[in-house]
Amino acid sequence: MEAVVQDVVIVGAGIAGLTTSLGLHRLGVRSLVLESSESLRTTGFALAIWTNAWRALDAVGVSDSLRQLHTKTKGIITSSTVTGLPTSERSFNANHEVRCVKRKLLLEALARELPSGTIRYSSKVVCIEETGYLKLVHLADGTVIKSKVLIGSEGVNSVVANWLDFKKPPFDGRAVIRGCAEFKSSHGFEPKLMQFFGNGIRCGCIPCDDYSVYFFFTFVRSSQDKEVEENPAKMKEFILSKLGKSDDHMRVTVEKTELDSIMCSPLRFRPPWQLLWGNISKGNVCVAGDALHPMTPDIGQGGCAALEDGIVLARCLAEALLQKPAVASKEKPEKEEFRRIEMGLKKYAQQRRWRSFELIATASLFGCIQQSNGPVMRFLREKVLAVFLSWLLLKRASFDCGQLSKS
Repeated sequence: MEAVVQDVVIVGAGIAGLTTSLGLHRLGVRSLVLESSESLRTTGFALAIWTNAWRALDAVGVSDSLRQLHTKTKGIITSSTVTGLPTSERSFNANHEVRCVKRKLLLEALARELPSGTIRYSSKVVCIEETGYLKLVHLADGTVIKSKVLIGSEGVNSVVANWLDFKKPPFDGRAVIRGCAEFKSSHGFEPKLMQFFGNGIRCGCIPCDDYSVYFFFTFVRSSQDKEVEENPAKMKEFILSKLGKSDDHMRVTVEKTELDSIMCSPLRFRPPWQLLWGNISKGNVCVAGDALHPMTPDIGQGGCAALEDGIVLARCLAEALLQKPAVASKEKPEKEEFRRIEMGLKKYAQQRRWRSFELIATASLFGCIQQSNGPVMRFLREKVLAVFLSWLLLKRASFDCGQLSKS
């Protein structure tokens, strides 16, 4: 039986994919989201949602429910693990909104607003072909889906990014251990992001709500750390041995974290210069989220940037798909529609290219400064650069991706 042609196929039901699909739905365009897993992927436990990302969540109409479930963060404190002394402290004013959001609740909030049947689970894409103005998406189970638009948002191992000739993102040389501690009674922590640097490590913790606290711990990998990375109990021991003079809040959070709520993963990123000449879009195909701009977590903007992508992409694509054909056009309707889609995706790529570049570059800069272990860099980090870094962090989080519709 001939396959039904889909207007938009989105590969990956992560943050970027679901935001794009929901944005299109709000604008009157249906999409099909292909997810290789059997259910929503919630790897990572939680993530900081900064001001720029709340604007995106406002645009798709899911922000209020998430705000009610997560504590508003009032400021950020950075301290040295060597001296135990604070190096900078900044309170967030009314222009900044920061909350640590549980990834599962974020994905569920986005998916819940989509029409039934939008997400197709257990649908792993293995290859892509062209046929005329359509793309043929081949799945592992033998299914072939035709689509007018193909969007890759399936992470660092994106088949779509590979089709667009992006190189596989290299490893950063570091790894991150993430976890979320659940307290039986109120943890009593102040609603602040606490970060600690020194002796080659970077770590921190931030409350999600009154009973849960998310933590992260990045370190330079070595051949001796392989056993640690595969054993949650050893992860906890490793972190606790490296905390130095960190605040007790970090130590308590790690100790309270259950073994099934801790994980380790190597860090990968896309060199920012690849975005200057790479194909973010080509014809009726594009990428978003980690398929476009995988970055290290040093400024906490990976998920936030994915939310931005979804709004910009939905806006540009809907404008192209909903535009009425030109009355005087001599082109075939299929060719004219393809050209409109191509221009819409080019517009999206133009808007996201520099933003993605600056976020990746800033994250790399932060990682270099924060985890360098030499005495000169340590002095600069603690005595000179601390205030500048906290300012730059908020500067990158002040971006506004705009509304779904320009009208």
